Amino acid sequence: MSTWRLIRGFPVAVQVLLVNQLGVNTGFYLLIPYLSGYLGHDLGLSAAVVGVVLGVRNLCQQGLFLLGGTAADRLGARGVIIAGCALRTVGFGLFAVGTGLPVLLLASVLSGLAGALFNPAVRAYLAQEAADRRAEAFSLFNVFANTGALVGPLLGSALLAVGFRMSAVAAAVVFALLTAAQIAVLPVRRVPRPETTVFADWRTVLTDRRFLAFTAALTGLFALQNQLYLVLPMHAERFTGSSSGVAAIFLVSTAASLALQVRMTRRLQHRWSRGRSIALGLVLAGLAFAVLAVAAAVVPDAPPTGPEAVVRMVPVLITTALLALGLMIAQPFVYELISSYGPDGLSGTYFGVFYLVSGVAVAAGNAAIGWVSDVAAHRWPWLPAALCVLIGLSSALGVHALRRSGGVGPRPSTTGDPSCTATTS
Repeated sequence: MSTWRLIRGFPVAVQVLLVNQLGVNTGFYLLIPYLSGYLGHDLGLSAAVVGVVLGVRNLCQQGLFLLGGTAADRLGARGVIIAGCALRTVGFGLFAVGTGLPVLLLASVLSGLAGALFNPAVRAYLAQEAADRRAEAFSLFNVFANTGALVGPLLGSALLAVGFRMSAVAAAVVFALLTAAQIAVLPVRRVPRPETTVFADWRTVLTDRRFLAFTAALTGLFALQNQLYLVLPMHAERFTGSSSGVAAIFLVSTAASLALQVRMTRRLQHRWSRGRSIALGLVLAGLAFAVLAVAAAVVPDAPPTGPEAVVRMVPVLITTALLALGLMIAQPFVYELISSYGPDGLSGTYFGVFYLVSGVAVAAGNAAIGWVSDVAAHRWPWLPAALCVLIGLSSALGVHALRRSGGVGPRPSTTGDPSCTATTS
């Protein structure tokens, strides 16, 4: 009930954006986890072609975040969010009807471009509407996002019994409903005429050394978050001999978020500085993988029998819970601070650059961890998890150094920002 009262205490725009994120993640995870199987098995495409189709979607999304953020600043976040959801409706609809490579590539381009548009726009709009309650708003945002990430695959797996195309149609319908709801309900906000050029705005962000240092220090957080899809499932399958335990990873992660996210943010925001909270979250997220590394070193490769498989999942789920806790502590404050670095009217651009850098870091991190996994194989199975520990602790050290030098949040001369209201660490 306290969470519900917190939601009701925000402006209608924030409430719409929270529901929007639930729908976005539901529609996305309803389709994307099953796309590669459909392309390879149902359509008979080669692994290389499947990789191209999936890579095009990811490249369009990650590579165009800056353009999406700039569009939100210049054209208004509301219109960009609506355009993004409409484009994803078309893109996912094309996955439902198209079987030829040109149509599939077009679907990937539109789906990726859609994400590049609404992801930074939603966060910039939320930061603006939540004002001095941004940390609480982003904690709720995480709860709704994680719920959608759990509901989506469950619906997708149920619809696969009918066929992948039904999943694609359902995902397109979800985004069509979101588009209509935003047109009808999301408040229109006047966008001042920009006094600078787009290139001047980009130069402002790309020469902001404090912000770029903060962004670089936080790349480890998103690299670790992405291990919900790589290292944790990989070890769950190795420990149990089956992929059936992967669902438990997402169940534990979502349950932890629903139970603890809001109260964790509320407890920390008035007790610790933002930098200290973020560093703590990174330390916890990194050390979570120490549990997995120890387990990987002692669990034999032989497949388990009977109840042994359940026992072997315990360290995976402990790592998942601790990782989720670390993300819960750090992420709302990270999102809260991003827009505080720059002048008014550039929130979208700052979010766009942050997501662009984070996307590149996640891709590089996954490539490095994947390479280490191949090299380690059966000789050092603990090595990928140990690398995750190193990533988390290194990022925490970077944030701690920035905190000590005053590089976390707005400059010390800035007043009235929520990042300055917490107790000094």
